[in-house]
Order: sequence, then C-alpha cells, then structure tokens
Amino acid sequence: MAGGWVEPDHLAVGRVMKPHGTKGEVYVWLMTDLPEEVYGTGRELRLGDEAGSIAEDAPVLVIERVRPFKGGLLVSFVGCTNRESVETWSSRFLLAPRELLNEPAEDETYYHDLVGLAVETVGGETVGRVSRVFEAEPADLLEVEGADGRGRLIPLSRQVVRMIDVEEGRLVIEPPPGLLDL
Repeated sequence: MAGGWVEPDHLAVGRVMKPHGTKGEVYVWLMTDLPEEVYGTGRELRLGDEAGSIAEDAPVLVIERVRPFKGGLLVSFVGCTNRESVETWSSRFLLAPRELLNEPAEDETYYHDLVGLAVETVGGETVGRVSRVFEAEPADLLEVEGADGRGRLIPLSRQVVRMIDVEEGRLVIEPPPGLLDL
C-alpha cells in the first residue's frame, strides 16, 4: 500500500476473551473463516495486538486441545494447566505467522489490510481513512476517521463499498443518501 505500509509477519486470528474454568483453557472469539486450519493441535500462536505486533512478553503458545463453545472456541495450550497461567491474556489477540495462512482469494482481503486505506466516494469526495474494522451483523463496519477528527461507520457491503485497492491504498464507497451526515 502507498505510504510506507509494511505487511505484518503475523496476523490476528482470534481474541482471548477470558479464562474458562480452572484448567488453563481460554475462550477465544474467532477472527478467521478457517478455524480448523488455524487452531489445529500442535499449531503455534503468539499473543499480540490487532495489527499483528507480537507482545514483548509473548511466549510461543502451542495448541494442545480445541473445542467449540458459544460461537467461538475453548483452547488449551501446552504447559498452561491452571487459570492463573492464562488470566493476564484477557482481551489480547492471538497471532499466527502470515506464511502459514492461505492468501485471500482474488475478491477478498484481510481486515488488517483495510486499516489506513484512504476512503473516497465514487464522485471523488474525500471521506477519511479507515481506522478500525468491526465485525457486526448484518454487515461488518468500517470506522472511518475524517480530517476533522469525526468518525463515521460505513457498512462493509457490496452495496456501499464499490472498490478496494490495497496496493493503491484506497477504498471507494457509494454511500446511500444521508450516511455521511450521521
């Protein structure tokens, strides 16, 4: 992407929501469409932030056991045998090495690649830059911060987002009437 963007070596594939029980399991909110690929027994993950930066204190975490739970996963890691060993992980992100993940298809992109893109309308009006991506129903949302510091939520849907060009560093939207006035 334009502007000196460097792709991270690791990608966020889940968020540790909280410890579960007393035996070192954590409840993980998924940030991947392919959990069976990412969360296999023996796979290595790291703790870090949403942008893919590994935390300084992050050990290599080797997955020991995984089971589905309330729309996410309960994950156990080798050597984590009690609640105390995982209590500080709440709200931290689990990162996987980028080279071990499948590249997105032609019409797909990683959400972290959207952050920082310049947003403009099909008419060429500058809206701002993507600052965050929120997973929501019925459509995920882009938080776009304008030059005036004002944030707007833009649905990440084909009806609104007309073009994403990560290489050029821009995203083009066709907002319905009034959306940018909210």
